[in-house]
Amino acid sequence: MSRLLVVDDEPGVRAFLSGALASEGHHVDVAEDGARALTLAGRAAYDVVLTDLRMPGLDGMALLRTLTREQPEVVVVVLTAHGEVASAVEAMRLGAYDYVQKPIASPADLRRLVARALERRRLADQRAATTPTTPPLTYGAPSMAPVVRALRKVAATDTTVLLRGETGTGKEVAARTVHAWSARRDGPFVAVNCAALSETLLESELFGHERGAFTGAAARRRGKVELAAGGTFFLDEVGELSPGLQARLLRVLQERVFERVGGEQVIAADVRWVAATHRPLESLVAEGAFREDLYHRLAVFPVVLPPLRDRREDIGPLADALLARVAADVRRGPLTLADDARRVLLAAPWPGNVRELANVLERAAILADGATLSAADLDTRTAARAHAEPAGWAPSMEEAERHAIAAALARHDGNRRDAADHLGIGLRTLYDKLKRYDLG
Repeated sequence: MSRLLVVDDEPGVRAFLSGALASEGHHVDVAEDGARALTLAGRAAYDVVLTDLRMPGLDGMALLRTLTREQPEVVVVVLTAHGEVASAVEAMRLGAYDYVQKPIASPADLRRLVARALERRRLADQRAATTPTTPPLTYGAPSMAPVVRALRKVAATDTTVLLRGETGTGKEVAARTVHAWSARRDGPFVAVNCAALSETLLESELFGHERGAFTGAAARRRGKVELAAGGTFFLDEVGELSPGLQARLLRVLQERVFERVGGEQVIAADVRWVAATHRPLESLVAEGAFREDLYHRLAVFPVVLPPLRDRREDIGPLADALLARVAADVRRGPLTLADDARRVLLAAPWPGNVRELANVLERAAILADGATLSAADLDTRTAARAHAEPAGWAPSMEEAERHAIAAALARHDGNRRDAADHLGIGLRTLYDKLKRYDLG
């Protein structure tokens, strides 16, 4: 049963809307203004909110802004009087799904609009991933055969998987592959990067929060674990978790339940867990920086992804698959690789692995004038050196890291938080490295 909230300062409108929607089997609550609506939204999780724009006190536009910020999963439909279409369009720009003009002549039209809004909500929950679409798992190299065999076997179970490997080796692609091959494939795939958020924000991101749980928590918000119900939860860079969050995650893995931040309601965690890290967790355990009991809970089924330099047979097929996605991303037509470009790609050391290969191809796709990319279009430090240096050359770790950071900053227009997320490191770690490499 769907849960709806109708917000309007006119009693007659509230009665009409709630009656028309309740007759369809929905649970409908009503509020006379935005302030009352936020109070109700802090107590219950609504699928759709229908709100008037003009109300005394907290109006519909202010309510929309708060809900969009605090409960982005809620679908909002605005009600507007004749002649206020411009306000309704502005509301849609701020995140409203649709609008309907008052007076509402046809209850059937209203029900159809709400049905579409509920379908939008259902699809959004299924797509509740926080990361962009990744290319399919591409393989063929001998070193990938045992990896693929292991992923296929474990996908048929609900066993927790720990993906190990260097940064950029495609751990999220492997996690999505496990999801796609599993019985949970029709459920959501939700990913969270533990290195991208502070401890407080990450806790709320994972488990959600209740209204008033902390400063700025104006309404209840469901966390990503809750949104992933029935699907797969991918916990990337799990080695970056703080001790406090390690303890909370251990309880979720052991008991399969959790509470929202500031809440007491026990919620079932119906998810399949896949974690990933490039850090040596065993060393962190020995140093006391990572809980041994949590390590054993996560490492039930470890899988190590080989670096790209150890699976060179896959570079060509990977480049073709990535280039097709890149061409769409940069709004180009179909792109192909010339033979000299393929030779450059095959010879490069790829310290940044598949992620670096994708970045090189994206830059080339933007710079190239024609539909065939040549070696000259692969204008990156790694590719250029691979073309000019003797066989066996490889950059130092410092050079490779500096280049990767500079490329990430360029890709995200200098946005350091996005660059840190792209690199899979914490924001403070990025600032330290920027200072170390004099990158500003």
